[in-house]
Amino acid sequence: MAKFFSFMFFLLSAFSYSQTSSSSASEIVSQAIVNRTLNDPREVLDNYTYRAYEKTVITDSLNGSTHSFFSEKVSKFQYTDEDRFTEKIIGYQLAGFEKPRYEVFAVNVQSRSFYDHYFVIFNTKYAGILSKRGLDNYNYQVVSTTEEGDYLIAFSPKKPKRVPGLTGQMVLDKKTYALKDINVIIYDKLNIQLNQRYTYLKDARVYVPSNRELFLDKGSDNRKLSFFGGRISIGTIETEVLEDMVNRKFLISTTEMTGYKVNQVINIPSTNYAITFEPEANNKNETFWRSYRVDSLSNKDVRSFSELEKIVNAENIERRLGTINNFSIGYFSVEAFDFDLTYPVKFNNYEGLRLGLGGVTNAAFSERFRVEGYGAYGFKDKNFKYGLGGGYLLHPDTGMWLSGTFNSDIEEVGNFSYLTDRRVYSLFEPRLVNITQFYKHRTSRVNLEYRLTPRMLTEFQISNRRIDQVNPYRYNHNGTIIRNYDVTEATAAFRWSPSNKYLKTESDVLPVYEGYPIFSGQISQAVRGLGGDLSFTRLGAKAYYRFDRLNKSATEFLVEGNIGFGDIPLTHLFHAYPNAPTKETILQRFSVAGVNSFETMYFGEFFSDKLITAQIKHRLRPFNISHNFKPELVFISRFAIGDISRPEDHLDTSFESLKKGYTESGFEINKLLFGFGTSLTYRYGAYHLPDWEDNLAFKFTFNLKL
Repeated sequence: MAKFFSFMFFLLSAFSYSQTSSSSASEIVSQAIVNRTLNDPREVLDNYTYRAYEKTVITDSLNGSTHSFFSEKVSKFQYTDEDRFTEKIIGYQLAGFEKPRYEVFAVNVQSRSFYDHYFVIFNTKYAGILSKRGLDNYNYQVVSTTEEGDYLIAFSPKKPKRVPGLTGQMVLDKKTYALKDINVIIYDKLNIQLNQRYTYLKDARVYVPSNRELFLDKGSDNRKLSFFGGRISIGTIETEVLEDMVNRKFLISTTEMTGYKVNQVINIPSTNYAITFEPEANNKNETFWRSYRVDSLSNKDVRSFSELEKIVNAENIERRLGTINNFSIGYFSVEAFDFDLTYPVKFNNYEGLRLGLGGVTNAAFSERFRVEGYGAYGFKDKNFKYGLGGGYLLHPDTGMWLSGTFNSDIEEVGNFSYLTDRRVYSLFEPRLVNITQFYKHRTSRVNLEYRLTPRMLTEFQISNRRIDQVNPYRYNHNGTIIRNYDVTEATAAFRWSPSNKYLKTESDVLPVYEGYPIFSGQISQAVRGLGGDLSFTRLGAKAYYRFDRLNKSATEFLVEGNIGFGDIPLTHLFHAYPNAPTKETILQRFSVAGVNSFETMYFGEFFSDKLITAQIKHRLRPFNISHNFKPELVFISRFAIGDISRPEDHLDTSFESLKKGYTESGFEINKLLFGFGTSLTYRYGAYHLPDWEDNLAFKFTFNLKL
């Protein structure tokens, strides 16, 4: 840690430097920002490629006999205006692991350029040092000049308690103001030191990164560093599952960038993926590694291979990591079968307590064929529900699955779900406990899933559904009164995440970066004939965007539009996801708040064949009251407007349209005790009710962090 202490000594001396240099420092940095188009390789060069050798170790102590984690990687990077950055991994090895662990390479360790508006380290966003946001968030000071006459500038965050920032020093070229050297430290949940050096390409007249060092140890929190984690959602929050076998202390990563080629014809094939792998990249011999290593492996490095292999085998770590990754998407693996964690326990007003079990076979059973099924029993309706199905992988590279299923179950009246969004995992479904309107169905379907591009998921479905009512309802179909009916429907759906970046393996696609916006769309056509009694069309589209700020606050926007025309019964109309139980008093309506539902809208109150909903959530930065008590305040406003063409066709039931526009606003205070919080929402505007308490929804929220 000698470099760390010497760097700290430098910083102490730097910030004791005279304050009179502040104005000149701001002028120098401002000029560096102006010159970004002349100094940033991505702006100056049409394209460039380079090689990178990266070595990463995690160790319990600097004097231990072996590392706790050891990896090497050799990559070819290319940058073009069209494809941006892409990485092709031509060689890698993870000490102790027989099978590839691709999730290691999907970790977003840090941004590539300090010229960016934001700089990201381990998924935490900071203001870019050489950006306009940097001028607003950092203090700059000229410490001195180097022997070459370059500017040595120190920087620190202006308001570190409110807006976390980077602290350190950088060297800017005296003539061009280009970045030549930078050292950064961060004291936060993780303590981080980052050093990056640059080399000058004479022909291109630009500085490019040549060496990077990253040192990391535990900070002010008990957070674990993860290379193998996933994400799950519990209630209304997404949380990280952090798993690194044990809680390690030191991480050291070094990267050497060499072999720059600029403005040449690039022979590396263009790809839509951010990271790809060369065939047999994990089976390179020692000759290959010696040709790329800057320094020979130490005795400690060499011993780590055999010792970590013993540990991985003895503790069955590869299997445990597979279980953890499956858990993060809602499955618990036992041998060749993945149990679906959304089935075991549910509760709703129609079934009461619902217990079930189900899942799907995994790659240990077959890499091309899967079998799935579930069974569930409702203790209130005393009925058994089940589903059976199977699928075949037609094309691994595009994730093209052809599958068929049969289900006998219940479904909520007015629910419009997107095929490509159905695997949004939640251990706890808040709104489910309040739903009062269901129908029975027996459904046969055939699905084709296809990844059109890395960012575009598509799915096509043909289904036949027999519908039986469980509530009083009849439908006037062109003068014929019907209660139960068959629906034969073709559905096409897509989910587009234009900002996402992905890693491509031999058999899977993993997210490297998940961004916003996210768009979903779906169209379905029911036909009379082919076993169907009704003909209608339904379309839906939605967009979601989240803006995360440097001060830890965030704003979310969700907009959705639905339209249907034809012979649409109540079961296939649209609602705005109401979540208010139809009971008299506020306390009787006390229940759990949903994620995107209208908390003051009563079940069965509104149905539409034309509907637009919008929601805004603004999350303040958590209140840092104590180490374990950090409640969050969220302000929420929702709006819905809609209409229905022929309400008189729907018999034995009554409801309103939403043509006057529905509004509600309120707030949530989350994470007050053991993940529980509270919410208060008020209904106002055109559909305001005469008794004020009927417009009020007082509920609890559930946000659990594992």
